[in-house]
Amino acid sequence: MTQLVARIDDELLAEVDELVASGDARSRSDAVRCALEEMIDNRRRRRVGESIAEAYRRIPETPDELRWAAESTKSMIAEEPW
Repeated sequence: MTQLVARIDDELLAEVDELVASGDARSRSDAVRCALEEMIDNRRRRRVGESIAEAYRRIPETPDELRWAAESTKSMIAEEPW
C-alpha cells in the first residue's frame, strides 16, 4: 500500500482525532482513506448523473413514454393501502 503525506491544520486534525475517539474511524489513516473514497464516489456518481441527464437532453422522452410513466405511477399509488 502506498503512503500519502498531507499537511492539515490543527483544527482539522482535532476533528479527525475526534472521529477516531468516537469510533467513527479506526485511525487517522482510516479517516483520511474513507473521506477520499467518499469524495471519489461522489464525483463518480455526479459524472454518471450528468451523463444520464445529457442523454435525455440528446434524446428526450416521447409523449407516449411520459404518459406510460404517469399512468404507472398513478396505478402504483392507487394500490397502496393508505
